[in-house]
Amino acid sequence: MTVRALYARIQNVAPGFLGAIFCTAALLATTSCDKKGGTADWGNPASASQNAAATVAPAPVSDPQEETKAAPREPAAAAKAKTATEGLRFMTYNVRNWLTMDRYVDGKNLKSAPKPESEKKAVVEILSRHAPDVVGLCEIGEASDLAEIQADLKRAGLDLPHLHFTGGADPTRHLGILSRFPITSTAKPAESEYQLDGQTFAINRGILDATIAARGKSYRFVGVHLKSKRDSEQGDQEAIRLHEARLLRRHLDSILKADAAARIVLYGDFNDTRATPAIKAVTGNYNDPAYMTAIPAKDSNNEAWTHYWALNDIYSRIDFVMVSAALKPDVDFRAAKIIDDKEWIDASDHRSILAIFK
Repeated sequence: MTVRALYARIQNVAPGFLGAIFCTAALLATTSCDKKGGTADWGNPASASQNAAATVAPAPVSDPQEETKAAPREPAAAAKAKTATEGLRFMTYNVRNWLTMDRYVDGKNLKSAPKPESEKKAVVEILSRHAPDVVGLCEIGEASDLAEIQADLKRAGLDLPHLHFTGGADPTRHLGILSRFPITSTAKPAESEYQLDGQTFAINRGILDATIAARGKSYRFVGVHLKSKRDSEQGDQEAIRLHEARLLRRHLDSILKADAAARIVLYGDFNDTRATPAIKAVTGNYNDPAYMTAIPAKDSNNEAWTHYWALNDIYSRIDFVMVSAALKPDVDFRAAKIIDDKEWIDASDHRSILAIFK
């Protein structure tokens, strides 16, 4: 075949071939962007009271020293089977208003209504499937609500008999922790108030501090739910969150001052992304011995967002699990993951994070 004939043949075939490539690429792009659900529309007055805020900041970039490749998704049966041999499986989860409140459900305004049963069921299915040894929870109502989750999980096959419940100035939303292993001690921060515009305020959801003994090792769990992005009568929401973050950092410093080898697991809904002043205030300086390392985590699609704000169609990572220097060597970085089970959208506007310690 002559060069001229070969060139003519390529011209005839190339358009169809390139078109097939383009169509395939377009189909893949559409599939990868098919996200849905999340926080209800804050523009609807009936639903505004039931939602925590999300951030508008872009997705964070992990420190190069901390970045790891996402691990393959683990089958649920394997997760339960491994609990007897692993050091510790931990999940942090904002379960979105597991409490009694006025709600907007299925087009109806409901007064003093509990979290819908379908949402509760989804939360329990996700947690029981991944079989954590310890679960740190945000947006719990009363102590009875935490006990309800505990009982529901036990019926689903996940027995976490030990619990701790605490809160702050917010009378509605609290923090809770459930554990397979004994809680050996709890603590409260020495400082819980701050000054803003000449007024004194207390941290809204408090700071949960519980030490757990598991398989010969001690873990000090510190849980938080910092101020949301929603406006507040107290003042600027960003300033409030920064003050709360500073109080949290002081509590961490007090722990590490008393015991530099403390194995701290800091977790919760921080309502801000990695590059913000609030998160930097919490983590501290990278080269500082008291630096808190945020464990990188991805979902099965290699994405890192943990919260979806439906009103503004924003996906962001505002939930974290961080560890102190003494615990960092025990972190199984490759096993950390953001749980993207199909029920996540029915359960909450947040997705849970799983961290595994060796």
